[in-house]
Amino acid sequence: MKLNGGDILLLTRAASVQFTKPIRFRVIRDVTDSATFDGWRWVEGYELDAKGEAVSRRRIFVQSRGLTVERRAIGDGRVKLPAR
Repeated sequence: MKLNGGDILLLTRAASVQFTKPIRFRVIRDVTDSATFDGWRWVEGYELDAKGEAVSRRRIFVQSRGLTVERRAIGDGRVKLPAR
């Protein structure tokens, strides 16, 4: 799965055991230049609070198959909201 800056992820234990409590995470970049184990990846971004505001910048190590994309960013980094 390709991740783009601005994508919003829901991170749970399926992504990594460190997420005992699910968090929302806004991607800055998918770190593709770091060697890692098969099926795992490094992602840089911001942990979001309940209002969707960034509370801390993080670099996380997660399983690709455990990532859930809540919202995809459109070309200029803005988030495309789901249709109502």
